[in-house]
Amino acid sequence: MAINSVAIVGASRLAEELAKLSQTGGLAATLYADAATVPSSASLVIETQAGAESDKRELLKKLDARVSGSTVIVSSCLAFSPTLIASWSAAPERVVGFATFYPLADKKVVELSGGLRTDETSLDQAEKFFKRLGKETARVKDAAGLIFPRTLSLIINEAARALDEGVAGEEAIDAAMKVGVDYPSGPLRWADRVGLDEVLAVLEGLHRESGDDRYRPAPLLKKMVAAGWLGEASGKGFYEYKA
Repeated sequence: MAINSVAIVGASRLAEELAKLSQTGGLAATLYADAATVPSSASLVIETQAGAESDKRELLKKLDARVSGSTVIVSSCLAFSPTLIASWSAAPERVVGFATFYPLADKKVVELSGGLRTDETSLDQAEKFFKRLGKETARVKDAAGLIFPRTLSLIINEAARALDEGVAGEEAIDAAMKVGVDYPSGPLRWADRVGLDEVLAVLEGLHRESGDDRYRPAPLLKKMVAAGWLGEASGKGFYEYKA
């Protein structure tokens, strides 16, 4: 099936970026804040919801009611496994998981994952879409967070614990990782850039699915998200940002 029209669903910076990259890649792409407004003619839907399970489930049900049975749904699986997300759709075979952090423009690879009932043709369509954006794709195991978001979230979580325990300040922690292991950015500054709420969603999803305490979110990270200190997007996170 040709990708003739793409519906990007979400109110996040990633959704806005996906819409722009799609249009730059020559695709007829439109950004929708509400799944209930997605047209039935969309040949592929990308949704970026990473919040509560109830919100995610409702979004999938809205999409089911709007688009045709042949429309592929590519869903952010930061907080939930593709199999779980697909279980909320009446057509689980068309649901593909993807996971990345904002910004996408500087990333060469996008990770994709099929659920237990995902069709190969759906994965192929998702791959074709991201290749139109100039990205390579990598298929990984069915799990929340996939690889890059999962690994980075764990590093950020440990950095947040170190900060909360008074091991060192923000600048020192970030400098240690940038200079010590040649990271492109310190983990706390990186967290501010991708969004602390996105990082928390990955950790909570992994902790919920595995029950493993290594994924338990740092108390400081949870408090900051509860306070609305999400990083660059809100003007304050581990650092402060001018409007």
